[in-house]
Amino acid sequence: MSFNLQLIWDSLPLLLAGALVTIEITALAVGIGFFIGLCVGIARLSNIKPLKYLAIIYADTIRGTPLLVQIFLIYFALPLLIHQQINPFTAAVIACSINSGAYVSEIFRAGIQGIDAGQMEAARSLGLTWWQGMRLIILPQAFGKILPPLGNEFIAMLKDTSLVSVIGFEELTRRGQLIIAKTYGSFEIWTTVAIIYLIMTVSITQLVAFLERRNTIHDKR
Repeated sequence: MSFNLQLIWDSLPLLLAGALVTIEITALAVGIGFFIGLCVGIARLSNIKPLKYLAIIYADTIRGTPLLVQIFLIYFALPLLIHQQINPFTAAVIACSINSGAYVSEIFRAGIQGIDAGQMEAARSLGLTWWQGMRLIILPQAFGKILPPLGNEFIAMLKDTSLVSVIGFEELTRRGQLIIAKTYGSFEIWTTVAIIYLIMTVSITQLVAFLERRNTIHDKR
């Protein structure tokens, strides 16, 4: 079986454009998911029971159902409720953000609980409210602990965005499918797609490791 290098060279611009779209969706999803996760993670630790239970239901429901099903619900079912069609990009970002938020909430919850309880007690003894203690004392310390798992979440979401190809959105995986439909070069195109994903994930891993080293040096000062 011959390996068609010319096909790879000709397809590379389209695949790289798809990779940029994949990164865009991932960055938006994890960025929005970060704030969702922060709010939900804090809510799970609050003493306000209705808020706490809502946060638990959200996190457990999203983490307990496949992202693919969530994408279908947002793209196909939600328009029936709001009587308005949602474009694939918006549906992809909404579904991935909601999914990421649930996982990030667990990261925040674990990171916050990893801080010595005496820190909050000291904050309260200084006259700070629970929210002020959380914002000024606990969260700054927790951020250093949650950096590695946040990086893992970004990588996981980067790969999971391939699922949005099922609604016709042209990210990296979908671009590969369309090229194969025209050229029948399955081996060459899927190999190239896999290499592009690998380059992106390794780059993010190295970036997270760099940030983690900087944070460690900063903590030692």
